Amino acid sequence: MKSNHIMNLIFIIFVYLVTLSSSKSIVKTLPGFDGDLPFTLETGYIGLGDDNEVQFFYYFVESSRDPVNDPFLLYLTGGPGTSGLYPFLYQIGPLSINVYASSWTNITLETNPYSWAKTANVLFLDLPAGVGFSYATTYEASISSDSVLAVHSYEFLKKWLLEHPWFLNNPLYVTGISYMGILVPLVTLEVYEGNERGDEPHLNIKGSAIVSPLTDKFSDFNSRFEFAHRVALISDEIYESTKEACSGNYVYNDPSNTLCANALQRVDECTSGINMANILDPLCDVVNPDPTCREAAEKYLKYWANNKKVQKALYVREGTVEMFEKTNETIHYDLKKNDTIVYSYDIFSSIIYHQQLLTKNCQVLILSGDHDMNFPYVGTEKWIRSLNLPVASPWNPWLVNDQVAGYRVTYTKDRYSLLYATVKGAGHSIPLYKPEETWVILDQWLASTSNSLSDS
Repeated sequence: MKSNHIMNLIFIIFVYLVTLSSSKSIVKTLPGFDGDLPFTLETGYIGLGDDNEVQFFYYFVESSRDPVNDPFLLYLTGGPGTSGLYPFLYQIGPLSINVYASSWTNITLETNPYSWAKTANVLFLDLPAGVGFSYATTYEASISSDSVLAVHSYEFLKKWLLEHPWFLNNPLYVTGISYMGILVPLVTLEVYEGNERGDEPHLNIKGSAIVSPLTDKFSDFNSRFEFAHRVALISDEIYESTKEACSGNYVYNDPSNTLCANALQRVDECTSGINMANILDPLCDVVNPDPTCREAAEKYLKYWANNKKVQKALYVREGTVEMFEKTNETIHYDLKKNDTIVYSYDIFSSIIYHQQLLTKNCQVLILSGDHDMNFPYVGTEKWIRSLNLPVASPWNPWLVNDQVAGYRVTYTKDRYSLLYATVKGAGHSIPLYKPEETWVILDQWLASTSNSLSDS
């Protein structure tokens, strides 16, 4: 096993030595899509480290409206450990899988009418190394953490924009979903502080947007209990007795507190059969999911992205990745998961970074699906309130096609603003459940913030 690992490393090093530290290519066609792509797609690698030992693979889509002037979004996928190919094909990218015309091994792609690339330039990324098509040329370079990932994201962004200087003046937003709620505020802060230090290039940072964020690894998981009661998954009696027995701590409870343990067991009996991503959705068969099941993405992407014709079309360096996986489970985080041999979950809460951004000319968008039990709106609203921001526009419904799409509230303090919105009927991957609504509020928010003056 060790000898095989060494041989693989030797081969990767060889491939690395005969390629540049970065490379980029325009993708004209993709297997599964009929004809030329009706948008500009660039893929490539950016090397980081003294010897470019970390090679990050990216997928960049130009805005179909006005790429010269439209906002520029760096989009960080959740997990950590989930490939940027997942949101590219399944959530906010220019293409989506037509599940009704596809089989596992013969996928049909179609255009996504609610792609974020309709209104912005979007840069998707496989990170850290070992995720998607990104790789490392040394074992040491394959080891990462939350804090390292934040620095790498900033360094990647600077290097990418140096190679694409015509996008330096576009309004820049750091965006992401789920676990990236831990990292997006820190990456955003890195950009602001880099500008203040005089780092080159100077980035036209405007703010950040986060979908269904994990922000605090206690309060967000802890809020699942309150959410379960609000949506009638547990009774008033179970709620009150558990609340009393556990003293408000439903995650890191004292093992010797048998009353709390017994109460939480009752809660688990009521909620264990619920789809956490959207409590209204049925649970999917993990081994053999129905093709229309949202969890089927894992299987579709596995077959499609491991197709040699697909990898050739995407300009993936041959031999650098043995097997594409939608998510690297070694890296992927779950409640109470300890550090692994390749990844350290060293940031417990990102609230402190949100607090530091309050002094910046920063515009923030936070979206929560009101049926998401992974990181419920309950916990999100709690940490937003802890920022003690003045309300500029009170809680009100927002509309799409003359129908209530959710509710929103705006906070402002000096040059900082935060728009928090719920999306009615949406689960964790909000654009997957409510694509039009998500695109509408993003488009409106970008239009209202992208012309603000940046910090010098």
